[in-house]
Amino acid sequence: MGTVQANGIEIAYELHGDSGGLPLVLVGELGQQLVGWHPDLIRAMVRRGFQVLVYDNRDVGFSTHFDQLGQPDLVAVMSGNADAAPYTLDDMAADAVGLMDALGWRSAHIFGISMGGMIAQIVALSFPDRVRSLTSVSATTGSHGVGHAARDATAVVLRPMVASREAYADGAERAHNIIGSAEFSPDREWIRRQAGLAWERRYDPHGTARHLTAILAAGDLTPDLARLEIPALIVHGANDPLIPVASGRLTAAAIPSAELLEIDGMGHDIPRQVWDRLLDKLDDVAHRGEVAAAARRASASISSFGHS
Repeated sequence: MGTVQANGIEIAYELHGDSGGLPLVLVGELGQQLVGWHPDLIRAMVRRGFQVLVYDNRDVGFSTHFDQLGQPDLVAVMSGNADAAPYTLDDMAADAVGLMDALGWRSAHIFGISMGGMIAQIVALSFPDRVRSLTSVSATTGSHGVGHAARDATAVVLRPMVASREAYADGAERAHNIIGSAEFSPDREWIRRQAGLAWERRYDPHGTARHLTAILAAGDLTPDLARLEIPALIVHGANDPLIPVASGRLTAAAIPSAELLEIDGMGHDIPRQVWDRLLDKLDDVAHRGEVAAAARRASASISSFGHS
């Protein structure tokens, strides 16, 4: 693991795979630390030719925590006062690009899950020349017109603070039972192990709450997504109780170049049983992204030659 200064904060990260691989940035969900990405999934991505970058978002793990901001005012943000959010998803998108800058990555394929999917969408919109392809998993555009969470799923997001590693692992397992892929056998050992690792690195419920206010304060990206020109893959579980599949369908419909992969039985997670199918599609969208990037470089070269 390494740390760098990026966008004015310190970000902890890990790189997996050969430096000659296709650069792939994984952007985590609400409160997720870099240890929340299954190492077998990362290895599978590396075997397919990617160099995989995982990192701690601000306010989790070993990245900068905004402790001085304290517990955010969720009620104010939920009531429509976006200014009450300590920071925005745009700030978190700038963190990702700042990390790429620090590592010398001119552009990359961006893959985000849930909140990370929204951040990935914002990176693609705000920094289009930095993104070769977009993969958005189990995410929303921020539209309030579709995709209302089930009540018990909402309770998972708002679960109370705990005082021990064991209690935190218990909570992670209970959360998976509610929002995970019920039709696939869960890897309970992994769920508990990664929760324990996250606890040991740093448990910060106030940081997670600040993530939540950033999500709640985000506007509707749906109209803006229509101007994306990069290849995009939208992945959503047909059985997602937290961000229902209607949100994935809306995201795919909003992006002209998007392909929708809707997976029966999948909830708000990425179970091992769907990895091969997901990675096949990731290969496809990355290939399209590489072809498009090469075409842009050729066009720029021709244009430059014509003006010389």
